[in-house]
Amino acid sequence: MGLKFRPVDASFYDLFAQSASHLTTGASLLAEMLAEGSDRDDVARRMREAEHEADETTHAIVRRVNSTFVTPFDREDIYSLASGLDDIMDMMDEVVDLVLLYGVQELPAGFDKLVEVIQECARITAEAMPRLQSMKDLDEYWIEVNRLENAGDKTYRRTLASLFDGRYEALEVLKLKDIVESLEAAIDCFERVANIVEQIAVKES
Repeated sequence: MGLKFRPVDASFYDLFAQSASHLTTGASLLAEMLAEGSDRDDVARRMREAEHEADETTHAIVRRVNSTFVTPFDREDIYSLASGLDDIMDMMDEVVDLVLLYGVQELPAGFDKLVEVIQECARITAEAMPRLQSMKDLDEYWIEVNRLENAGDKTYRRTLASLFDGRYEALEVLKLKDIVESLEAAIDCFERVANIVEQIAVKES
């Protein structure tokens, strides 16, 4: 049986860890944006800065792939993982932007529960990325993200249903619906990243 050998380039793993660390920053800013009495203009400004830093890390990964002859795992998987992590940050930035642009003052209770799911997904994703180098103990990561995504789906459906119970004006419903759908999309993006990591681990095992 042939042995698979690839030279270790730790810079890729460092960059993925850095990319995931941006997500914990973004999730904290998202929670701050939805908190009562927050300075939303300031939070939105800081989120734009954090999103720009995340973009820079994604570009650094792509440049590294394009300039490296032998990569630690398949190039397509590196691109997919980098893109998936970037998509999460983009979705969190979108939520913050929508809250600011729509001028929403009061958010239903389910919104903060979805943000809690996002924060937990960000935390365990940031913890998992450094383990790509050893490919050890990653199954716990994608199993937990899947569990969180399922819990998020249930909260999303109940929150969405609550928007149509007659308490809100039609225009407010449209605004809140956009925001809750973006929150749910961010959680879905975390699951896609976990699925990519699982595919990589299977290939490299």
